[in-house]
Parts: sequence; C-alpha cells; structure tokens
Amino acid sequence: MDRMHHRRNSLHFLLVLFLFVFLLFLSSSCLRTRAEVISLTEETFADKVKEKDTIWFVQFCVPWCKYCKNLGTLWEDLGKAMEGEDEIEIGQVDCSMNKPVCSKVDIHTYPTFKIFYDGEEIAKYKGPREVESLRQFVLDEAEKAARVKLEAE
Repeated sequence: MDRMHHRRNSLHFLLVLFLFVFLLFLSSSCLRTRAEVISLTEETFADKVKEKDTIWFVQFCVPWCKYCKNLGTLWEDLGKAMEGEDEIEIGQVDCSMNKPVCSKVDIHTYPTFKIFYDGEEIAKYKGPREVESLRQFVLDEAEKAARVKLEAE
C-alpha cells in the first residue's frame, strides 16, 4: 500500500511540474513581443503588396544562403522596431519555396530588400544591414509615397 501511495504522489508531482512548466512557457511567450514579420507566399504575395495605402518592405531570401543566415534576427528586429507604424508592413519571402514570386519581381541575389506600394516596386534597399538604417529607409520611402499620392490627388 505504501508503495502505491508513493507512486501516486510521484505521478501527481510530475503532473504539477509539467503544468507549471507549460504555464511558464505559455506566459513567457505571451509576454514577449512577437516581431511582426509576415511570411508571404506565391498565394498571398500579390494581394498583400496591393493592399491600399500600405507600404510593404520585403526581404527575399533562401535558407541555404550564408548572407541570409548572417543577418540573424535582423528582419525580426526590424519588425519589432516598426510595430505601431501605421500602413507599413514587414514581409519575407522564402525564394526556395516561392520561385514564381521571386522571378516575377526580378530577384537574382540573396538577400534582397524591396519596397512595394500599391502592388508596384518603388525602391530597393542597398544600405547597411542594421535595424536603424532599414527603419529610416522604409520611413523615408513611405513619406515619399504619401507625398506623391497627395500631389496626384
């Protein structure tokens, strides 16, 4: 009887421990700010970059590219830095899985960073690969696009 009681207590302890670890994981993932980087695919790319009054800053990459790997969390960090900016979205296309998209927008090297507005490419980023430079670039391009739109109206 004592052995059965000990076994039940051990199972109870393991269950409580599992629940505690699960809840800890759940709460830490809820508290963490997730980067707002949207994966774009062959099915979603065209519709997303045509969204009215929305600037899309898109990274085109492939998993095997050492330069893409060297970026580390740069794109996610940019997504975090851009949170709260109205009408600016940060996207990413895996060209190994979405070759038609990458061919259509003329991607030949990785990583490539392009800005789209109303379905059209309006700029290609060639500056330093650091969050603040990327952030300032997309903000400047968004301001230019807004100015052009106002002048057209």
